[in-house]
Amino acid sequence: MKKILCYGDSNTYGYNPYDGSRFDENIRWTGLIKKKFEGIAEVIEEGANNRTGFVNNPAGFMFSAQRHFPKTISKIKDLDVLVLAIGINDLQFQFDINFKTIEKGLETLILEGKKYAKNIILVLPAQLNEDILKGGFRVQFDETSISKSKKVGREYRKLANVYGCTIFDINDFAHPSPVDGLHYDERGHELIAENLYNLLNKLL
Repeated sequence: MKKILCYGDSNTYGYNPYDGSRFDENIRWTGLIKKKFEGIAEVIEEGANNRTGFVNNPAGFMFSAQRHFPKTISKIKDLDVLVLAIGINDLQFQFDINFKTIEKGLETLILEGKKYAKNIILVLPAQLNEDILKGGFRVQFDETSISKSKKVGREYRKLANVYGCTIFDINDFAHPSPVDGLHYDERGHELIAENLYNLLNKLL
């Protein structure tokens, strides 16, 4: 049986923008992908709220991909596809991250992923807008975060070309809910699952 690892942050976890709960497996995109590939591929869900990809997260080990990801993927091994959906939390203004740090951090994750996965899909972070400044996450994200989110895709595309990864630009069809400006609603997860399923079928 094929094996797919979906590794990422709160949108991979299935954070519900309406009440902060977790969308169940019939709504979150990882759960929908799992159902679509039932009997064909094992789909491993590995998302965590507030997980960063490129900076050390003060929240702890499992929230810092630079430390958590290598240990996680080394235990799973033999992956047909790694879906890497990480990076939006690094744009919180407290981290004051620059694009060079993003590029270096993403490269580290890609190189680690290539040890165990035949294919890597890089999911571009959501492009934020002013909705993020209206909800509860305004204490973490600001105008600088919005600006960076609209430019960071170039680092992902650059490294995808260098290392033969596949780009999945989530912004082509899904956008964060205006409720909190950061997380996808039910329809967003449905669209992500539909488009990602088609891409995974091509790779598998």
